[in-house]
Amino acid sequence: MKALILLAPGFEELEAVTIIDLLRRADIEVVLASTADLWVESTRQVAIKADISIHQVNSLEFNLVALPGGLPGTTHLKENPKVLQILKEFHAHKKWIAAICAAPLVLNVADLLKDKNFTCYPGCQEEIKAGNYENQTVVKHDNIITSQGPATAIS
Repeated sequence: MKALILLAPGFEELEAVTIIDLLRRADIEVVLASTADLWVESTRQVAIKADISIHQVNSLEFNLVALPGGLPGTTHLKENPKVLQILKEFHAHKKWIAAICAAPLVLNVADLLKDKNFTCYPGCQEEIKAGNYENQTVVKHDNIITSQGPATAIS
């Protein structure tokens, strides 16, 4: 099993580190891909070094892609054509897609929430017109897992 974590400047560090930590504890290989420089600064100025640039990602090599939320990280992710391409490729191959906090907004832009149940950081659902919002800590629908925020990242 191999997981891809997408990092953009302004990501939520608690969500990113929790995902990385839990997957590595489960002996899952984790690769961090940056939409910018290899050193990516979080919303609270915590810098994490990515393994690769997003432009080096071959989605066929991975079983899971995860998106930590945070602002402006989520905005950078949803405005990045390569991020949207990767998400669509994962979805087409029925691979796992996970998004925490505001990151379901990226799934919305990639048109992956149509006819799906999802959750997100409370209030973000107002920007998502497709899908069915559920006020739950974690929602799994087919190959998509969404979570509400930092407090639910370990759920």
